[in-house]
Parts: sequence; C-alpha cells; structure tokens
Amino acid sequence: MPELIKAKEPFKFSTRLHLSELTGLRASTLGQLLALVKEVSGSCIYHHTHRFLQQHQYLSPEPPNDFAYWVTDILGEDELGEKLASIDTIQYQTIRSLREKIIQTIEEYLKDNAPAKLRFAHPGEEFYFIKSVSFILPTNYVAYDLKEFAEVLKKITIDSIYFHIFEARLRLEKPTNDFSFWIESALGDKKLANSISSFDPYTSTLEDLRKKIIRIIEKRIT
Repeated sequence: MPELIKAKEPFKFSTRLHLSELTGLRASTLGQLLALVKEVSGSCIYHHTHRFLQQHQYLSPEPPNDFAYWVTDILGEDELGEKLASIDTIQYQTIRSLREKIIQTIEEYLKDNAPAKLRFAHPGEEFYFIKSVSFILPTNYVAYDLKEFAEVLKKITIDSIYFHIFEARLRLEKPTNDFSFWIESALGDKKLANSISSFDPYTSTLEDLRKKIIRIIEKRIT
C-alpha cells in the first residue's frame, strides 16, 4: 500500500438537528404560489424541495418536490406538475438558482395556460409554506488521511452525511460537497474528489451513498 498523504488541516465531521417551522403563509392559486415562491426565505424553498429526502432517508429513487405534488394533486395541473417534478435539483448549486428555475417554470406555464389562473384549492388544501431550520453541531470525529476518513464514514450518522453532501453545498453555497472539497484541497486528490462529486445523491439512499463513498475511497488507498 502506498504511503497515505496526511493533511495539515483534518476533515472535521459535523452533524445537524432539524426542525420544520410554519411560516403562516399559504397559497390557494398558482398566482399566489408564484408570488410567495418569489418572496419566501431560501429555507422555505429548501424545505419544499428536500422535505421528502430528509424525512425518508432510506428511500429512493429521487424524491418529488412539494410544489409538483400540490399543483398536480390539488389543482389538477398535470402538465405543470410534470415540469416541476422534472427539475433536476443536482444541477443547481444554490437555493437561489433553484428558486429561479421554479419561478421560470410556473411563469411560462401561466403565460400559455390562462385558465390555470382561475383554479382554487379547496379550503384546507392550500399550499402551506414551511421553512427548514437546521442547527449544525460539531462531532468528535476528525480525519487526517483517506484511511481515517473511510473509517469515520462507517461510524457517523446519516444526519452527518446529509449535512456534508446536501446542506453544505446548497444552503451554504459551496462549490461542491464537503467531502470532495477537502479531498481535493487538503489531500490534492482531484481524481477521487471528482469521482465522489459525480455521484447523483438524489438517486440513492443515504446508506447506499455512504457505502459508495467508502468503497471508492478504499479502492483508492489499496
């Protein structure tokens, strides 16, 4: 086995606690939904595009977003629902750009489908905006090289994996996930970093994602 590179700065693993908080905002029509999507905080957009993933962390494939579900099942706008569901979340590096894509999709649909403006949700079926509140906490785990990194990956919770793969990239607007960033910047292994960042995390369970990352790292060090 080749000698492993030791990083001057270790990877410090964090984890998260999550709360969902009602905002008091709700929409009964597509027009109202569009107006509020433009105004609500990024934590709302994050919640409604990642809620399923956060609550059902062992399930796959790619989860639907709440906007797609509501316009399809409540308003009966199947075409728009399909367009919203087809938005590939992984292509967007910030919540801001994801929000803009959702806005663009709804605006273009309303422009070509005037009757959609007149459809109202029944009382009790309005779209209620909820925001995601996260508390990021340090763990006792650190890693200086790839072997230590792989060993810690076997022990940490899926909440920790979720934070470093999803939340750090989107909500903190980092260029890539935390794992790939550290492997390239601290260890100089761009090839391995790119291999990990090329995974589509939305099509795997978090446990499967953990196994994939461990497997590719262990293959690299042997």
